[in-house]
Amino acid sequence: MKNTRLLKILVPAVIVLIAFAIIGQKAGWFGKAAAVKVAVENAEKRTITETITANGKIQPEKEVKITPDVSGEIVELTVKEGDHVEKGQLLIRIKPDVYISQKDRSMAAISSARARLAQAEAQFIQAELSFNRTKQLYSEETISKSEYEQAEASYSVAKAEVDAAKFSVVSAEASLKEANENLVKTSIYAPMTGTVSMLLVELGERVAGTGMMAGTEMLRVADLSRMEAQVEVNENDIPRVKLGDTATIEVDAYVDYKFRGVVTEIANSAKTTGVSADQVTNFDVKILVLPESYKDLTDKGTVHPLRPGMSATVEIRTETKSGVVTVPIQSVTTRTDTTKIVKTVSNEDIR
Repeated sequence: MKNTRLLKILVPAVIVLIAFAIIGQKAGWFGKAAAVKVAVENAEKRTITETITANGKIQPEKEVKITPDVSGEIVELTVKEGDHVEKGQLLIRIKPDVYISQKDRSMAAISSARARLAQAEAQFIQAELSFNRTKQLYSEETISKSEYEQAEASYSVAKAEVDAAKFSVVSAEASLKEANENLVKTSIYAPMTGTVSMLLVELGERVAGTGMMAGTEMLRVADLSRMEAQVEVNENDIPRVKLGDTATIEVDAYVDYKFRGVVTEIANSAKTTGVSADQVTNFDVKILVLPESYKDLTDKGTVHPLRPGMSATVEIRTETKSGVVTVPIQSVTTRTDTTKIVKTVSNEDIR
């Protein structure tokens, strides 16, 4: 009896579920992918711009690294990092004692060389007179040929000694000139008007310098009124970048602020990073930041809002086209292609 009652309950329930499933499938309640909601817009002709995005750093357009030409201890340091300096202003003085001694020795060497020259000239005059007398006597056949040849040899030696003494004076004068130049080089002056963007030495520190190669880098002077962004552009994009292309620059330090710039330099040689299959080849591109694009920041009291080393993202506009039929990107969606193509062959096509 219980089984019969259970069947009477289950059979109608199953029939109802089957009917609900059939009706729901036909109505599209289930069994189909959810519809994608899109915005519907009219296709219009617009002006579109191709852009290339790259990352890099802000740096001065002109920055000079200052290194000494002579070695020694820093005894005077007149600036600190961030100071404004004028061209020709004294920045650093190196202890000059050694170079003063070199100058004194060179001056003494000149005096000695000039004294030797005077002595050689006196001996030459005496040898010349003696040779002339001997020559006259020899022409009169008063003396032998050997005596004449000895006088002639003495004359030649005296003349050579005068020439050697003259060269010694020239050499001593050159040494004095070098000593004077080294003494002058102990005082280092600003090569341009700008800002001390980096100071790498302290008072009392010893620095190495030589006129033949770069010495210890002591500081950098930069013109912070003209800044640029140096970015790395991928090798696939670099053919589309041209000098004079305009760009929009975003600096992390200034959120929601856009600077304007123009491409001023494109590297000819590539920079490769990574190894083997992970190698990435980029080219350095420099974009000058137009000062008028951040004039409002300077008006607020910030003299140099951009500082060397700030991170920047650059969007370079490479090509612009007008009258292109376009639709907003939010109106575009992708769908799986469900179309099928069936090709029929007639009996006449079969050989």
